[in-house]
Amino acid sequence: MPCPLAVSQDSNQRRVRMSVHNPPRLVILAAIGLLRDEPSAISALEYLPRELYPPVFMAAVFGRRRETLKAMVPAWPFARLPLGGLMQKPHQGTLQAVLDGLDVLLAQKVHPRRCKLRVLDLRNTGQDFWNMWSGGKEHMPSSSLLAPVAEDMSRIRHALTPLEVYIELCLEKKRLEKFLTYLFRWVEQRKASIHLCCKKMKIISMSKENMKEVLRMVKLDCVQKVKLSFTQKLSTLAQFAPLLGQMSNVQSLIFSRIRGSAVEEQDHQDLLQLTSQILRMRDLRDLRMEAPSFLEGRLDQMLRCLKTPLDNISITNCLLTESDLTHLSWCPKLCQLKGLNLSGVTLTDFSPELLLVLLEKVAGTLEELDLNLCGITDVHLMAFLPALSRCSQLRSLSMCGNLISMAILESLLRHTDRLPDLSLELYPAPRESYSSLGVLHLERLAQIKAELRVILTDLERPRKIWVSPSPCPHCGMKDGFVMFIPHFRSMSFEG
Repeated sequence: MPCPLAVSQDSNQRRVRMSVHNPPRLVILAAIGLLRDEPSAISALEYLPRELYPPVFMAAVFGRRRETLKAMVPAWPFARLPLGGLMQKPHQGTLQAVLDGLDVLLAQKVHPRRCKLRVLDLRNTGQDFWNMWSGGKEHMPSSSLLAPVAEDMSRIRHALTPLEVYIELCLEKKRLEKFLTYLFRWVEQRKASIHLCCKKMKIISMSKENMKEVLRMVKLDCVQKVKLSFTQKLSTLAQFAPLLGQMSNVQSLIFSRIRGSAVEEQDHQDLLQLTSQILRMRDLRDLRMEAPSFLEGRLDQMLRCLKTPLDNISITNCLLTESDLTHLSWCPKLCQLKGLNLSGVTLTDFSPELLLVLLEKVAGTLEELDLNLCGITDVHLMAFLPALSRCSQLRSLSMCGNLISMAILESLLRHTDRLPDLSLELYPAPRESYSSLGVLHLERLAQIKAELRVILTDLERPRKIWVSPSPCPHCGMKDGFVMFIPHFRSMSFEG
């Protein structure tokens, strides 16, 4: 076998990202040298120390050594093979080689003694895990090389249970990519011995028939997070509901831009179909509904289907009735919220005490509060400000796009100064920044900045606040400013 250091110009080394400042480790170079004679490398696998399998496998992937990959899989000495971490983009040839190796393993009546493989992970989780596993992390001593191995070995002992293949699904086209088509066809022919698992699933656009065909392949009780963004009617979501009900272990459920129909009774029946399936989600902790036009006057139906207390609820960019907000405020499953987002829900015409009730209930747990573009006025803010000042765990507060006065903003800053963990504060420019016609006065905004500097300097806690007439902080810092007061009686500014 040629000396590994003599092949520094080989194209395979470029695939392992060799550079002057970040050269590959000697073990990687040795693996590349070993694979130059692929038949000899395959015959040597039987004698290869287990700790050398990851670097040799990495070199085989980067060098497109398909026969080596096929031979390594049936002898893989660890419980997990994180192939997705080595592919920035799905590569069908590499996948085929690994699946061919799994076929060899599945065809063997007696499970190889050395092989511990139970999970093929196709999720693109990056290469950090592989670098750590092969001892590539500078902070890891060589004595810890086998730590992940020991964990894998103790976790899975049974050889007769089905192999698990993990993927992340994002269905945003009418037709599947060739990579997924090949994988699904392979799984379909091996249902008894392969479980296709998906923890995170996003369905943006796909025909109902194709969507059902795809989900029929997946072990739905493995799904933990699902986002549905059909940009279609609630009736489409209702047809999907029986499959949703099989996702009994979902922890995070996101609906995006689901439209109601013109027939109120139809929406009522469709929502009942949906909520009857959500009742089966006993681990649901995070519920987010983005622009749900069907929800107005029906929020109580959605809240009644909750089986366990939520950690986060987000209802954004939609119309709600005062009855909806009443149900939200008194819902027993919202008593320990960590995150509350009502951005884009107009609260102007509702009793301000309703939000007060909700904030009082979650004052001991709430960490993030988003009330952007809610039509909040001085009257509303003063009503719930006492409850807000008691949210002792609050870390993030966003109220952009509301119309409040400078006096009320000062009161808000003084009340929130009592919250020790509050580190992200996003506020609207006070209404004094505008003319009677709603035109922004930059000179007046600059004067307000100076006044806020005096207020913040007078407070005892280091503060960083973001103030802007822009309705949303993600739209940029145009005409706004960031103010940072690092310590009592000292200050500096950004923006």
